[in-house]
Amino acid sequence: MRELIAIAALAIAVPAAAQALPDNMTPGPVFPFGPVAEVESDMPIPADAEFRIVFDLSDAAPAGQASRGLDTLARFHNMHVRAGVPRDRIHLAVVVHGAASADLLAAQAYAGRKDGAANANAAIVAALLDKGVRVIMCGQSAAAMGIAREDLLPGVEMALSAMTAHALLQQQGYTVNPF
Repeated sequence: MRELIAIAALAIAVPAAAQALPDNMTPGPVFPFGPVAEVESDMPIPADAEFRIVFDLSDAAPAGQASRGLDTLARFHNMHVRAGVPRDRIHLAVVVHGAASADLLAAQAYAGRKDGAANANAAIVAALLDKGVRVIMCGQSAAAMGIAREDLLPGVEMALSAMTAHALLQQQGYTVNPF
């Protein structure tokens, strides 16, 4: 029952544009959001391919809506697992800074979001973390916006800066996804 409630919360939170996709685009198998289509690709994925990808997120989701950037990360994971890449060969992270910092707050209570509304990204972030995705907050953005560590959703990491997080992740073999 708890899983059904979480899936329903995710379906409500996913951006409206993603919900209005054609029937051939469906979520899963990893996340119940992040819809993808089956594609006959001319660029086969090698059997030993391993992905270490970091996404950069600076645009905040509109108030009350889920982040398109987080949905894109889930789509990446879903499409590659669906294409046969083992989940243990996919390592994803997202570095969040600037206005998108609001998307990682346990309660959206600053910078014009003092309406007490629940964060539409909370269930998505929890699902990403549950599947091993690293969610990293820029400490410089947090400091500039008056965000304390205890203001963040559970499991979100704090980095010295977004630049530092990207540099360290690159040293660990991560590449930046340009979308």
